[in-house]
Amino acid sequence: MEGLDAAARKGNVGGRPPVMDDERLAVARARHAKGESVTPIAEALGIGHATLYRHLGESA
Repeated sequence: MEGLDAAARKGNVGGRPPVMDDERLAVARARHAKGESVTPIAEALGIGHATLYRHLGESA
């Protein structure tokens, strides 16, 4: 745990990088608002449909 704390103090962050950034999310929301279903949007963005559902939240 000391090693993790030391790395955090240096600004190092562990874990998997996020798949969705603001730009991708904006594209996904715009396409979904036009009536496109989640699966083709997810395929076009190269992400899983469950990931897209999670980020779209209640609007999906």
